[in-house]
Amino acid sequence: MIVYQATKNSFSDHVLSGEVEKIILRKFNERLNHSTSAKEVESWRNSLMYMDKVLADVNIPGDTGVTIECQIPQTAKRIDFIITGEDQDRKPNVIIIELKQWTSVETTEKDGIVVTALGKGLRETNHPSYQAWSYATLLSDFSETVYTEKIPLQPCAFLHNMEDGTQIRDPFYKEYLDKAPVFLKKDMVLLRDFIKRFVRYGDSGNLMYRIDQGKIKPSKQLSESLSGMMNGNQEFVLIDEQKLVFETALALVKKAQTEPKKVLIIEGGPGTGKSVVAINLLVNLIGQQLMTQYVTKNAAPRAVYESKLTSLMKRSRFNSLFQGSGSFINVNENYFDALVVDEAHRLNEKSGMFSNLGENQVKEIIMAARCAIFFVDENQKVTTKDIGNKDEIRKWAKLAGAEVVEMELASQFRCNGSDGYLAWLDNTLQIRETANPTLDGIDYEFQVFDNPAELRDYIFEKNKEANKARLVAGYCWDWASKNNPKLTDINFPEVEFALPWNFAKDSYLWSIKPDSVGEVGCIHTCQGLELDYVGVIIGEDMVYRDGKVLVQPNKRSQNDSSIKGYKSMLKSDPEKAREMARQIIKNTYRTLMTRGMKGCYVYCVDEELREYFKMSVIG
Repeated sequence: MIVYQATKNSFSDHVLSGEVEKIILRKFNERLNHSTSAKEVESWRNSLMYMDKVLADVNIPGDTGVTIECQIPQTAKRIDFIITGEDQDRKPNVIIIELKQWTSVETTEKDGIVVTALGKGLRETNHPSYQAWSYATLLSDFSETVYTEKIPLQPCAFLHNMEDGTQIRDPFYKEYLDKAPVFLKKDMVLLRDFIKRFVRYGDSGNLMYRIDQGKIKPSKQLSESLSGMMNGNQEFVLIDEQKLVFETALALVKKAQTEPKKVLIIEGGPGTGKSVVAINLLVNLIGQQLMTQYVTKNAAPRAVYESKLTSLMKRSRFNSLFQGSGSFINVNENYFDALVVDEAHRLNEKSGMFSNLGENQVKEIIMAARCAIFFVDENQKVTTKDIGNKDEIRKWAKLAGAEVVEMELASQFRCNGSDGYLAWLDNTLQIRETANPTLDGIDYEFQVFDNPAELRDYIFEKNKEANKARLVAGYCWDWASKNNPKLTDINFPEVEFALPWNFAKDSYLWSIKPDSVGEVGCIHTCQGLELDYVGVIIGEDMVYRDGKVLVQPNKRSQNDSSIKGYKSMLKSDPEKAREMARQIIKNTYRTLMTRGMKGCYVYCVDEELREYFKMSVIG
């Protein structure tokens, strides 16, 4: 999505009028459906004056395209400044410019990372050359127009306030400087020459409009890219905080070999790339011949990963790299150089089928590794046994004498890259109040269905595209088919809807087996996985009454153990019990409704909740 688009001449007129930042802000509000900070508006004013001076050359045609704040498809990331035109051979070119107001930087020992003044102090961040290159790579990855027409993308960075380039151009960053050169305050003529190398003629084909309106390439899914990643291929380009988290983790593992234990806590919501970063860490660390394992409580992702890697490695090799969270009860201290714990919020206190083994999974993981890396989203805790919160990790890290580092992943890749959808969902479920009361202007498919049969048929049709659409539901129906596969579990006889839970036939491979689209998944078999489209049946455990989204724990199936202990707690501490149930049930539906990368479709058993969702979509 493009915020501002004009020709070079029109852009220059907007700058000369002193109104350019106001024009961009108005378009920003219109097209992205939210505002931005005064600091960003000020940065537009300052940076765009310099870009106007750079473009003030008669040899850069007046009809050259200028695009400002272009959102990369399926992400929440925006490219600062884009120039489009044709070279001397009349071939189209796109120049991507990352604008920075920095005055100085310091080098680090981390690949592609520098230190500069951000916010109220010095902070580590991506080198602007890495950032510009990674954004260009993302645009190429997601835009079918760029990919099929082989349109060259020329990334660079312009640090218009920086005079000394010694640090920013340190040879340590040569790989990225070669891919995306850096231009400083004194280099405006050089930047102008760089632009003229690729733009001799204007944008006769309205190139950025075609890119923006063109088809989006199918999203990469982690499970589909595993084999390449395990072979060392760079299937995903890590951007912004993903890159910073990755490099920080590598540095901490290295330090932990000679220093006291390290614990890294990484907080990130759905689709922020937690699993992608985790798998990249596993590959890199085992490539350094460091004893490392990828750990997850959820069995479904491990089962899917194993099915994808069977042609690449033996089962014994897979088990040496991918483990469940209860595997470290009797492991010697510091046996592993690193343990990478995905979905750490799902960790339990006890291990084993009967929850009677070990002392505490968080403690056992920290003790077993020189460096333990925990990826956490506390809003995805969905059972009373889930103890993997940040406080729990900090507690055991302190007792182990470990240094604790905390970071955050914020960039959104799932849900079509829409932070707005997640904010709307939290607001609608009344988990937290946000500035997104409607879905107006948010680029994500969402629809409320009036009966489950229509939802089922829609998902069946969507699944024909790539076998990446599934039905899921809250655990409000008993598992009748467990002992009799001829029975169905979720039944709406009035609309001829009758489907089984997915547990029996395909188990944890439900999300990828072609025939399993006719089975309904639950939180236990889809958490940690991603689909293109998800259809969610919200049971009677969540309703809408008198302006409030309420939960009804007693409407959950007797087979469900996710709120085990609720009834006894209700007697001893009713307020705590109700809050616990509220959190788990709402987190469950939040998690289910964020499994779809392209779309989410909902049927609510409670009619009032159904109507509430419909009204929340349009306001």
